[in-house]
Amino acid sequence: MQASVLMKQGVIDVQERPVPTCAHDEVLVRVASVGVCGSDAHYYREGRIGSFVVESPIVLGHEASGLIVAVGGGVSPDRVGQRVSIEPQRPDPTSDESRRGVYNLCPHMEFYATPPIDGALCEYVTIQSSFAHKVSDAISDDAAALFEPLSVGIASARKAAITGGSSVLIAGAGPVGLVTAQVARAFGATEVIVSDIAEGRRANALRFGATQAIDPAAEDVRALRVDSFVDASGAPRAVVDGIHAVAPAGRVVLVGMGGDEYALPVSVIQNRELLLTGVFRYANTWPTALSLVRSGAIDLDSMVTARFALPDVEKALNADREPGSIKAVVTLTPTQEELS
Repeated sequence: MQASVLMKQGVIDVQERPVPTCAHDEVLVRVASVGVCGSDAHYYREGRIGSFVVESPIVLGHEASGLIVAVGGGVSPDRVGQRVSIEPQRPDPTSDESRRGVYNLCPHMEFYATPPIDGALCEYVTIQSSFAHKVSDAISDDAAALFEPLSVGIASARKAAITGGSSVLIAGAGPVGLVTAQVARAFGATEVIVSDIAEGRRANALRFGATQAIDPAAEDVRALRVDSFVDASGAPRAVVDGIHAVAPAGRVVLVGMGGDEYALPVSVIQNRELLLTGVFRYANTWPTALSLVRSGAIDLDSMVTARFALPDVEKALNADREPGSIKAVVTLTPTQEELS
């Protein structure tokens, strides 16, 4: 099979690699679509994200969909031919975290495209059968791939305790901010305020769930009063201003990848009894993602602004620098023979 490989920082090479074989509990998926995440671009441009460092060649890509073409010995052969959205993680089921139901925090996690684990920018991947979620033909390959960032939005909305009548401030109108805004509306929020310094991104926010889009450089974010704040920007000022905007007993959820450390307004957090937490990936989100997309409450297809073939992965990784870009995908469409 062909695989797009990050050889080292800034160097992508398309290589021939063996098609992987299924373990007892795995399925083999012919990859159809792969979304490009900001983390992929970080690994490509900087060679690391925090403590995760690219030290050897790695296949990027963790937002993926495809078609099951083979199964391991412990998996029903009836699964062959199913279209699936891939939940790109393999936790240790015996870890304390997995046994508590927060398997995303498993210290032994093997996650697609997190060094040294290969990801999905290749023609075939394997995944445990329970992490290959069946999707209907009404859902496109691109949308099925984007269940992954949607799951981040779902996890964020759950942590923010968004429900009917809630008000929420979301900092950052990138892909995660936009899906979180959509999820917030789907969960019943009546006020969804999205802040971003870029005019084009604010316009996108209004298309994807926001009731209001504000420029934090021109408006006083701290004067707002919302039930919860979700940071999808990673910008220290956005985080601090957002905390100031949360009403007493509200919630603060940190999602964006920012600095390892920065000052927080502790007196505001303490005096208002705010709950502050983070989001690291997700757990038990795919059934909700499927329901939201199938119902039409979430529009993932319209977020795709550019498509690339496997040999053009480098262009896909740089697509976020193009004006108007929201989400780039790499398409690897199954053949008609496989579909039949």
